[in-house]
Amino acid sequence: MRSLSLTMLSLCVASLVLHSTSLAKEGTSGVSVGDAAPMFEAKDDTGKAWKSSEHVGKGPVVVYFYPADMTGGCTAQACGFRDHSADLKAAGATVVGVSGDTVESHQLFKKAHNLNFTLLADVDGEVAHAFGVPVTEGAKTVNATIEGTAHALVRDITAKRWTFVIGTDGKVAYKDDAVKAKEDSKKILEVLKSMK
Repeated sequence: MRSLSLTMLSLCVASLVLHSTSLAKEGTSGVSVGDAAPMFEAKDDTGKAWKSSEHVGKGPVVVYFYPADMTGGCTAQACGFRDHSADLKAAGATVVGVSGDTVESHQLFKKAHNLNFTLLADVDGEVAHAFGVPVTEGAKTVNATIEGTAHALVRDITAKRWTFVIGTDGKVAYKDDAVKAKEDSKKILEVLKSMK
């Protein structure tokens, strides 16, 4: 009987450990304003390594997480950053969009909408986890026609829509975990003006 109780206790402890690991992976605890921003690296839309350490400290870095290439809200958000690129550059900011899409998917997304900033392929969700952004695991497909050709864009990780601004001091200066896709770039411009 005692051995059965110990076995049950061991199973409960193991279950709690697995549950807490799963919650951490989903991003329930994350960085807050004033925290040191995580240093991260991911492949950009050209297939090269993009390292935050090469950008942080040279000006504000806008890191925005979005669910998927070629979807309505995500396209509106990306086009907002595209359309405000001159003002963002004037503020000294570097903008990077991060999703679970592949390098190839990002290339198609940029081509379809003439995007003029870097997209990072966070295919395993590591960058999202580092910032505490919740992710959903499981293959999802977006079917899109780009320049007359049909494409099936498959991703295994889907991140929530969150936006961060990292200041030149390497700390998180701004965090939005309830982003309105169409308004995001305008809001970021206001944040950058207030940081001067």
